[in-house]
Order: sequence, then structure tokens, then C-alpha cells
Amino acid sequence: MKQDHESRSRFYTILGIALAMFLGALDQTIVSTAMPRIVAELHGLERFTWVTTAYLLVSTLLVPIYGKLADIFSRRLLEIASVSVFLAASALCGLAGEWGSLPLIGDGMNQLILFRAMQGLGGAGIFALAFIIVSDLYPPRERGKISGVFGAVFGLSSILGPLVGGFLTDNAGAWLPPIEGWRWVFYVNIPIGLVALWFIVTKMPHLHPAQAGHGERHELDFLSAALMVGAFAPLILALQLDKTAYPWGSWQILGLLGVSAVFLASWIIHSLRTKHPILDLRLYGNKVFAWSSVATFFFGGGFMSVIIFLPIYMVFAQGVSATGAGVSIIPLSMGSVLGSTLSGAIITRTGRYKSMMVAGAIIAIASFVMLSGLGTATPYWLVVVCMFVVGLGFGPSQSVYALASQNSVPPAKIGQTTSAIQFSRQMGAVVMAAILGVVFNTTLTEALPKHGIDGTMSSLSGGGKAGLGAGPKEIRAGIISGFDAMEASVDRLFSLRGPEAKLALDAFIADPKLPAEYRDRLRAGTPSMRIDAAFDALLKAVESGDSVTLAGLLDPEKKDADGNPALGASLPAFVSATLQKLASAPEAQRQARMPAIRAQFAAQKASIEETASVAASKVIYDALEVAKVTVADKTVQGLKASFSDGAVRVWFYGIFLMVGLFLACLMIPDLTLRGKKEGPPAGLASTAAAENPEPALS
Repeated sequence: MKQDHESRSRFYTILGIALAMFLGALDQTIVSTAMPRIVAELHGLERFTWVTTAYLLVSTLLVPIYGKLADIFSRRLLEIASVSVFLAASALCGLAGEWGSLPLIGDGMNQLILFRAMQGLGGAGIFALAFIIVSDLYPPRERGKISGVFGAVFGLSSILGPLVGGFLTDNAGAWLPPIEGWRWVFYVNIPIGLVALWFIVTKMPHLHPAQAGHGERHELDFLSAALMVGAFAPLILALQLDKTAYPWGSWQILGLLGVSAVFLASWIIHSLRTKHPILDLRLYGNKVFAWSSVATFFFGGGFMSVIIFLPIYMVFAQGVSATGAGVSIIPLSMGSVLGSTLSGAIITRTGRYKSMMVAGAIIAIASFVMLSGLGTATPYWLVVVCMFVVGLGFGPSQSVYALASQNSVPPAKIGQTTSAIQFSRQMGAVVMAAILGVVFNTTLTEALPKHGIDGTMSSLSGGGKAGLGAGPKEIRAGIISGFDAMEASVDRLFSLRGPEAKLALDAFIADPKLPAEYRDRLRAGTPSMRIDAAFDALLKAVESGDSVTLAGLLDPEKKDADGNPALGASLPAFVSATLQKLASAPEAQRQARMPAIRAQFAAQKASIEETASVAASKVIYDALEVAKVTVADKTVQGLKASFSDGAVRVWFYGIFLMVGLFLACLMIPDLTLRGKKEGPPAGLASTAAAENPEPALS
């Protein structure tokens, strides 16, 4: 009975932790799809990147600190505190801006940034403690299947985040109309989190380090923690800041990197001298832990390259909607779940982990080779296969490295070891996301003109790097709409007269959508302007007696700028003859007749201008109809090819990341996982720091 009770307790504890981990991982990606709506509601466009950066910064930095705290205080209390903080911060994020501007904090966007940082405070604990608690509840050999489940949960939530975020943003506002849809991106955490918290509070045993056999209780070195934050906070900020506003060579970025280097050196020196550092750097003398850290760094970078750039590829190169992109990467999630679950089961059965690491890395290399061969003409089914293979390769990497590292260190170091593996993974994601972002933007900048998208075309289509918020269908619709609006403006332009007409014409000619041929024609003016000028010239020639100029103006064979008959062909023959006769008459006679001639021409001019404007409008309409289809096709195809080039280049470099992962896996010793009654694995006893850790630290 006692054993059954313990089994149920462990099961419900793992369920609660898995739910909390699901929320923490989901929150890393779910917010991205809601950001356009959030910016529209809260404003602060220049600060929107901090909504993500604040969460990432805090959650990454605090993972090692939570690991150290887990080696000192009750895991259960830390887990309850982490989940509680995360849920409270989620509620506050959903309420951001509801109270207007707050003292000291400011407007709604500032509030959201602050509350997201609070979410990171809770999220860091959720991630760091999950695998630590598993190590308390299960011996290493039995952790494989649990770690596989956690890996599947992490992969599933990370990939479904954009899909869930888009659905809630678009539809959740209809559930309770006073609450905007984007706020549900945060509120959805609360009911799930409360269930997770209930399982943890009611079912999780009190796991104190000493009770768990973790030996001497350690002290928290506040100086070590402060130096570590000083080392990595500026580095993460330097990598995350928008490089269009803060280039790599700017004093802000160089300054942050310099501060990071100074604190990093100080942290390393202090950590090697103190007895209880936040992260014991001497753990890197353990080959399993050291190479697992390297492997997770490469894995984090490769995983992030897919999560960030696969939706971009799907939207732009494949032409699916943003929601469709979320749906289309479900095969990636399925592959990840399958790979993680199978590897966990095999590891539990065999007691060995290296074969799963190597197999996953080989599949990951193959998957990135496949990704680097994608293009705009790649059939959709092949993209789905690629995504499934990517997930299958990533699955074993989700949790096996933490399991192997836990197995290789003494119990007193499990907290630090587990959190350090998580920290390496997140740093890999942050660092490689920044580097690969530069690769993508550089490739895109080069590809746009190569595929016929110049600055003018990009601006009129909403494409280029500014077009990430819209897909090819939206861009095409925007181009067509722009041309339609231009056609509607032709009638207005041709109806204007005088100075107003000149201003409108200048603006019309400056529109990049107007074909160059018609831009050149209209530089001489609209049909009304040209007819006005022709009438003025004709009357001036009559009045001055210039028979030669008059004959040229009245020539019926002469064409205007649109290829239509000029003014001479529009006048009756008797009128032309009368004008020519008058031009040859004495000056007094000409001056006497001019008022009547001017009045007669004023009446005829309106009719002639109307006829000429209709004819010219039709020519321009026909030209714009052809041009809008041509421009739309060229722009969409060019953007598809350009974004495809950018994503494929990223995945090409991702091959090298996966090769790094593979090589790191080969270097990891394959120690036997301990069972319930087994001692340290072979090879562990030979490490002094592992067998007798405290003297090694002195």
C-alpha cells in the first residue's frame, strides 16, 4: 500500500511539473503572434522587443541561481514559489494598461515589460527545478522515460506556441467581449497553472536536500550571483537589441560586450576561489557534464534556427497564412514527441544514453541537409517530411544531456549540474539566434535586388524586411489595391484645373506604380493642361498674325503625347480656315475679332478637353491593369525567392551546428545509468570531485 501511495504521489507530482513546464515553454513563443495586436492596443512600438527580451533575459540568468538554491532549500517550496510567481505575473500581464499610466512604471507597454520580467522570474524556476525534482524521485535509470516525457512536453509547447497565440489573439476576444483577445494569451496560463499548482501542493513530497541524501547544506554566495548576472546580462542584451537601431559596431553594443567581459573574468576568478559558487566551474572537469554542456549549446542554437525561421519560410516561400504556418509545423512537434519518448524508453531499458545522443545528432544533421535544399518550388508534402525528421532528431536532445550529467555527479551537485545544462541550452539559443539573424538579414538584403525587388518595389509592396507581418497573399492584395486606388485618382486628376491640377499631377507622376512610359507622357501635363496650352498658343498665333506657327498648330495629322489627334484635328475645317484668314488680316481687324474668337473657343474647349481626357484615361487604365498584374507577380515571386534564400542559408549554417552537436556527443563518456540499488557508475569513481566532492572544492 505504501509503495502504491508513493507511486501515485510521484505520478501526480510529475503531472503537475509537466503542466507547469508546458506553460513556461509555451510562454516563450506564444506572445510573438500577439505582438502586432498588443502594439496597436498599448502603443510603444519602439519598445515592443523588450516584451520578449525582458522575459528571456530574466529566465536565462536565473536558471543557474535556481539550481544553486535547489541544493540548499526545499525543492517543493521553490517549485510552489516559481509557479505562483509565474501565474501572478501572467495575470498582471493580461491586465497591463487597464489602469492607465501608473506611478514609477508608466504606460501599458512599460507595465507589460515589467510583468514579463516577473514571468521570467517564475519561468526560470519552473525549467531549472523540473529535472532536479525528477532526480529526487527516480534513480538515473528510471529517469529516461520521465525525461523523455518532459522533452516531448517542451518540444510540443515550444512549437504550438505561435499557433495557440494566433488563435487566442484572433478569436478569444469574442468569449468575453470587454477583454481583448491578446490578453487571453496570458490569462490562459491561469487555469492550467492552478491545476499544476494543486498537484504540486497536495501530492509532491517535501524534498529537502539533506533528506534526499544530498549531504552538507551549502551557502548562497551573493557575490558570485551578482558577478554572474553582471557577466551575462549585458551579453544577452547586446545580442538581443535590434541591430538596425544598434549596429554591432555601435558604442552601445561594444560597451555592453566590454562590461560583460570584465564581469565574466571577475566571476570566473571568484568562482574558482570560493567554496560555494553559484555555478561550480570545476564541474567542467567532469567530461560528461562538460561535453553535455557543449552539446546543449549547439542544440539550443539549432532548435532556435528552426523555431524562428521555419514559420518565415512557410509564410513567404510556401505562401501559407500565419495561422497555417502554425498548423503546418505540427509534424515537427510530432517528430519531437516521438523521438523524445522513444529515446527515453530505450534509455530506461538499456541503461545507456550515448547511442540515443549520437542517433539523434545524425538524424539532426540529415534533417538540416534536407532543410538547406528547400526552395519556393518544394512540394508541401516534402516540407512536412523534413519537419518530421527535424523533430525526430531533436527529440532525444530535449532531456538526455541533463539525465547523463545528473548521473555523472554526486547528489550534492545535481541542482547546479541540471540548471547549468539548461543555461547552456538557453545561451545557445540566444547567441545563435542573434548570429543567424544577421545571416538571414544579410542574405535577404542581397537577395531582394537579385530577384528584382528594388527599394521602390519593396516599399510599394510592403515587402522586404518590413514585410514580416504579411504574407505573399496580403502583399499581392496590397499591390492590387494600390493600383486600383491609382486608377481611381486618374479621373480626379484629369478633372482638375489650374495650380491645383499641377500639384496633383506632380504627386501622380511621383507614384512608383505608374509605368515609366506614361510618366514621361504626363510630364507635359494632363490632356486638359495640354489643350489649354494649345488653345493659348493658337490664340496667341492668331492675335500676333504668326501664320507659320498657326499652320503647325492646325495640322490635322499632328498627334498629341497620348498618340491621339492634336488640336487641329478637333476643329472643324471652316474654323481652321477662318483662323488662318484672320491671322493674315490687318492687326486692327484681328484685335477687333479676338474677343469673339476667345468666347467661341472657351465654349468649345470644355468639350474637346472632355473627349481628350476620356481617351487618355482609357489608355492609362489599360496600362495600369497590365502593370498591376506584372508588378504583383514579380514582387511576390521575388519576395518568395528572397525569403527562401535567407532561411535556407540559415539552415545551411545549421548543418555545422548539428555537426558540432554530433562531435560533442562522441566525446561524452557512456556511463551506465544507476538503478535503485546501484552505486556510482563505472568511471564516476575515478573522478575525485565526483566521489568526494567537498575536498576537491577546498
